Amino acid sequence: MEALPAPIDLLPHRPPFLFVDSLVELTPGERVRGLWHLTGDEWFFPGHFPGRPVVPGVLQIEALAQTGACAVLAEEKFAGKIPYLTGVNGAKFRRPVEPGDTLEMDVTFGRLSGRGGKGSGIATVNGETTCSVELMVVLG
Repeated sequence: MEALPAPIDLLPHRPPFLFVDSLVELTPGERVRGLWHLTGDEWFFPGHFPGRPVVPGVLQIEALAQTGACAVLAEEKFAGKIPYLTGVNGAKFRRPVEPGDTLEMDVTFGRLSGRGGKGSGIATVNGETTCSVELMVVLG
């Protein structure tokens, strides 16, 4: 069984703006599952919210977009491109994500071409949905 690439080896993102730690499943150009382990030391927790830290919803969407970008960039014909997030539809937030949680992210692309594509993402913690969203990307 071939080892999966590290997200940092696929993505142009770098800390502190890299929100996927590892991949657990990958079908290039189609589907990806990734993990983001939240330690509580992340830069946004002290201000969001003091005394009740939670991951901002927009960062959950960004984490799903980065995870999806791993599927795109793992496809040989898209390697080296930048998948720009151009649209977000139907975002729903179901439960907070807190320090110590592991955000499990699953993104599937229904349509992907040399110009861009559309995918859907679901983030969960311990099997409970935290966020779901439809993502649109353009490849640059």
